Formats: sequence, structure tokens, C-alpha cells
Amino acid sequence: QRRLVESGGGLVQPGGSLILSCTSSQLTLDYYAIGWFRQAPGKEREALSCISNKNNDTYYADSVKGRFAISRDSAKNTVFLRMSDVKPEDTAVYYCAADPFDVQAICDQIRYDYWGQGTQVTVSS
Repeated sequence: QRRLVESGGGLVQPGGSLILSCTSSQLTLDYYAIGWFRQAPGKEREALSCISNKNNDTYYADSVKGRFAISRDSAKNTVFLRMSDVKPEDTAVYYCAADPFDVQAICDQIRYDYWGQGTQVTVSS
């Protein structure tokens, strides 16, 4: 059973913006580092951004630095990934995941224990 649920994916034009949400009815996300990962067809899953559960340290992959932003809303038990200036190469299934021990936002997906089912993001005109 998936403990995380992603939402907010869809079709967006190049240069546009999108906000992905990650929430859980089973986990209190403040107790976990939360990461966003994506997998494009024929490619390996890659880490995009993580936010730690200590000091909210963040990590961004070079491919999204300056365009994507990760944040928490504790009251809503939700972590957001704000995507801007999207490009066709951002097309992928986006997943969020949780790890109770990634206190420095290392963002190594092998360490992340709990995953969502994914949400499709398609960037196309």
C-alpha cells in the first residue's frame, strides 16, 4: 500500500508552470525527509529535489536548479514541488518519497523507504 499520494500532474506548455503536491494520510511528513524523483520513458529514475526533516535543508539537481522549488506546508501535511519554466525534457512520471533519516537532504533514492504511485507530467505545445 502506497503511503504517499502525489497530485498536480498534467499537460503544460513549454515555459509554463505546475505545482505538484505530495501528501499522506498515514505519515506525518514533518518527521520525514521528502524527495521528488522522476522517471522518463527509457531512462533511469533520477533525484530532483529533497527537503530534510532537520532544518529543512534542501537539495536540487543541476537540471532543475533555479526552476523548481520544494517546500513544506506542515498544517496541510503536504510537500510541494513548484515547477517553472518547464521544458519538454521535464516530461516524466514524478514520484515523491519519504525517508526518516535523510537529515542532510543527501537525496539518495536508495535510502527512501516510502513512495507514492507517481503523477504524469507532460510538457508539450
